Amino acid sequence: MRNFVSHKQACQLLHNKFVVVLVSSNQRAIYKDLVLLLQKDKFLTLKQLQTKGEMNFEQDCLVEGGCLSKLHNGISYREVRQFQSDHHLVRFYFLTRIYSQYMESVLEDFRQGLKPDVVVINSCLWDISRYSRNWTGDYKESLHRCFEELKAILPEETLVIWNLTMPLGEKIKGGFLVPEIQHMASQLRFDVIEANFFSGTLADAYNLDVVDLHFHFRFSLHRRTNDGVHWDNVALRRITSVLLRHAADAWGVALTSPPDASGKNKTTHTNMLQISLPIFLVYTWCLLYTDTALESIFFPLKCVLLFASSVFGIFGRSAPSEDSLQRPQGDPLPSFPRLWRRPVPPRTTASPPHVPTCPPPSSTTLTKLQVSLWKQACSKW
Repeated sequence: MRNFVSHKQACQLLHNKFVVVLVSSNQRAIYKDLVLLLQKDKFLTLKQLQTKGEMNFEQDCLVEGGCLSKLHNGISYREVRQFQSDHHLVRFYFLTRIYSQYMESVLEDFRQGLKPDVVVINSCLWDISRYSRNWTGDYKESLHRCFEELKAILPEETLVIWNLTMPLGEKIKGGFLVPEIQHMASQLRFDVIEANFFSGTLADAYNLDVVDLHFHFRFSLHRRTNDGVHWDNVALRRITSVLLRHAADAWGVALTSPPDASGKNKTTHTNMLQISLPIFLVYTWCLLYTDTALESIFFPLKCVLLFASSVFGIFGRSAPSEDSLQRPQGDPLPSFPRLWRRPVPPRTTASPPHVPTCPPPSSTTLTKLQVSLWKQACSKW
């Protein structure tokens, strides 16, 4: 829990920011969790996770599609949502393909309208399952066209984050998995790995930021729901925290504990010096000026003192006194390593073991005994 970004941190980090979330069904709840986090420190409920296309969600509004038209699981499904407060603007587009006529209309909105500060984008499952069994060529070409348009339309300071698709279960079911493609269910989890590799490599080539959610959640499969595709509310809050921390690193912002109402940071632990010093003085006096009977009485105080000092520290530890969000000096948008790449150290070949050579005897005249002893010594090496 302590690794989660809090409500105050999220509000300050995204202050006066325009965030766009372009994802498909398996990451739709990222938008909902972000909207909820910008208003309160709570998790999504099961009903909120399962509902789609509703008119309102936590003071947002449905702009297009959803329940305004017929709800269905076809590739023509549309849903556009928007949350707006005094200092935050978050917009959501539902994608069924990474590049299509609909995606061109979305990009045209960016070209003609307000430029986003952050774009979170992912589209994979529908691309590799609903259009063609031989999806590799079409998916690669669509990625190229999408990334080219994003780089051409968006300003350089816009942070574009390409999310890699999270791990699928061995047995999956969901709205996108219509009966016509049920036979592909067992193979999709391997196709996702291949698609992640290519899309992540290509996004890095276009100088986009890549967050490898497949890597982040490889040991958190218990957070996946029974359908093998979607994830629970705790996993979604972790995804939101990973994305926000990534944005903070990109902007050179340090996420620390927010200050309290008085303007000063709260103390993390009690200052143990005020408690432990009187006990230590009393124990020392009893040890020097009393008999062994009283020493045995004060022995528990010594144990408490040692335990408290080891756990809390004798001088206590205070939270940093800097502001909750402190921007270091220098370039506000420094370059930083992509999260999806995990460099592997070069493999070094071990040098062959050193085999000592046995020097020959210095004498030129060798007896049979000397020759046999020399051969025995060399054979041992």
